[in-house]
Amino acid sequence: MKTALTIAGSDCSGGAGIQADIKTMTMCGVYAMSAITALTAQNTQGVTGVTEVSPDFLRQQIDAVFEDIRPDAVKIGMVPSAALVEVIAERLKHYGAEHIIVDPVAVSTSGSRLSTTNGYEAMKKLLLPIAELVTPNIPEAELISGLTINSEEEMITAAKSIGKRFGCSVLCKGGHNTNSANDFLFTVNGEGIWFRGKRIDTTNTHGTGCTLSSAIAANLAKEHSMRYSIQTSKEYVSSALSAGLDLGKGSGPVHHSFDLKSRFAE
Repeated sequence: MKTALTIAGSDCSGGAGIQADIKTMTMCGVYAMSAITALTAQNTQGVTGVTEVSPDFLRQQIDAVFEDIRPDAVKIGMVPSAALVEVIAERLKHYGAEHIIVDPVAVSTSGSRLSTTNGYEAMKKLLLPIAELVTPNIPEAELISGLTINSEEEMITAAKSIGKRFGCSVLCKGGHNTNSANDFLFTVNGEGIWFRGKRIDTTNTHGTGCTLSSAIAANLAKEHSMRYSIQTSKEYVSSALSAGLDLGKGSGPVHHSFDLKSRFAE
C-alpha cells in the first residue's frame, strides 16, 4: 500500500488541517500519517487559539515516520513559524523525500492568520525550492509573487513568476475568483495547463485547500502523473462540496467521506 505524510496543523473541528488531510488521503487509497506543527482551537466560525509544537518535537515526529514507514509523498500545510519551517526543510532534505506538495497556507477560510510573516518568508525560501508542486489560492499567489491577480491572464503571470523563481510546478487555484473555479498549472518544464471546474453554490468550503493538496499528494504517491493527479483531485473536491454536508454555524466542512460505501460505515 502506498503511503503519504501530512505535515500541518490540527483542526479540532475536523474540517481542515491534519484531520481533513487524513480523511482525504484515506479516501484516495493511501495510508495516511501525520506530523503536527500546531494545535488549533477552531471551528467553522473561526480560530480562537494556536499552540505551536517545539521544533525538536516536530523533528522527532518526522524522524519517527521516515525511520519506520517511509512516505511515498509529503503534503505540507500550516507551518506557523520560521523555526518549524527550518526543521521541515532540513529533515525532508536529509531523507530525500519525494513528491513534496506545499499548500502555502496564510489565512484560514474564516480569515484568521495562520503563519507569522517570518514563517511565510521562510516557507518561500526553504520549502518552495524543494517542492514538486505548490498550490496557492489567489490571495496566496499574490503574497508569494508580489503581483495583483484579477483575471485569468494575471493568474498565468503569477504562476509563471512563482514557478520560475522557485523551480517548482505551481497550481494557481481560481476558487477565490468569484467567476470561476478554474485552476492553472504551470509545470517545472514550462508547460501551462488549465483545469476547468464548475463553481458549486455552497458556503461550506472549510478545508478545501487542505483537501485538494492532500488528494494530489495521495495520487502522486500512487505514481500517477501530475496532470492526472490534479484532475482527479479536483473531481474529488467537487464531489465532496456537492455532497451538501451542512455542519456548524459558519463555513462548514466538505463531505470528505461522500463515497464511503463500506458496510462498516452503515
